Amino acid sequence: MVDGYEKVASAALALPPEARAMLAEDLVASLEASQAEIDEAWHVEIERRVKEIKEGKVQLIPGEQVMSELRAQLKR
Repeated sequence: MVDGYEKVASAALALPPEARAMLAEDLVASLEASQAEIDEAWHVEIERRVKEIKEGKVQLIPGEQVMSELRAQLKR
């Protein structure tokens, strides 16, 4: 594995800067989740949170109270 990585890295570093930039973008994009995966994860999280609210497992805090407490903390 290390040998393969070293060969690929060496070849990539030999590319002109523009080609290296394109390759870097492609590599990063290959690691990122798709928008559909992100949407599904949020859907699952929202359902979990709504269930906890309905079951009384969490206590809701009014938005103005949250903002007031944050402002107070930032003043410290």
